[in-house]
Amino acid sequence: MPPGVATLVNVATVLLGAGAGVLLGNRLPVRTRELVTDALGLVTLLIAATSALSVTAPELASEVGSSAPVLIVLGSLLLGGIAGSLLRLEQRVEGVGAWLQRRLAGGSGSAERQRFVEGFVVSSLVFCTGPLTILGSLNDGLGNGGDQLLLKSVLDGFAAIAFAASFGWGVAASAVTVVVVQGSLTLVGLALGDVLPDAHLAAITATGGLLLVGVALRLLRIRDVPVADLLPALLVAPLLVEVAAAVH
Repeated sequence: MPPGVATLVNVATVLLGAGAGVLLGNRLPVRTRELVTDALGLVTLLIAATSALSVTAPELASEVGSSAPVLIVLGSLLLGGIAGSLLRLEQRVEGVGAWLQRRLAGGSGSAERQRFVEGFVVSSLVFCTGPLTILGSLNDGLGNGGDQLLLKSVLDGFAAIAFAASFGWGVAASAVTVVVVQGSLTLVGLALGDVLPDAHLAAITATGGLLLVGVALRLLRIRDVPVADLLPALLVAPLLVEVAAAVH
């Protein structure tokens, strides 16, 4: 399968799932749609916990020492969060969602617009911050096949149904984010020519898991964590692994 095809499949499943979710959501009462969102938030929390456990990966411990992995993840979130906050990434992502809402949904009330934007932001973060996004896209670009992205496509399709049942067409707009993020990572894979070391991938996966915890907290309406501001942490994590390995 040529690089990039798996991302197109992923986009198709998101759009199909969103369409099905909108049709289903219009026939469900509000309390049922909220329950669907709660269920998806709990599942996201489970996936996040599984990913975050990569902080205990033996490859990472042997590279930087047994006490450094947690500090690496902490440092990644702090430095990445500061950078993202200064760059106002959360506001920019919400701005993109609002612009897409105006272009795709026309003039709507503020409540409908907020629902569209929330659906776009939350689904974009869920679809694009998980470990399968990073690893799958990189491996696709490296010519190792798109199996991971195809698996992600199936998961995203079902998630899109659940999201769209609650948030509506904003979920379909997140297909734009999938194209940009996964397409960019696929190009990075083409440029790298080799897979990142296991220790670096473990740090990225653990950091991404904590970002998904933030997404789950938003879905469960516990706290609106500005997860988009924390996205630079995924870039900081492998750099801190390099620094810690040099010191170790």
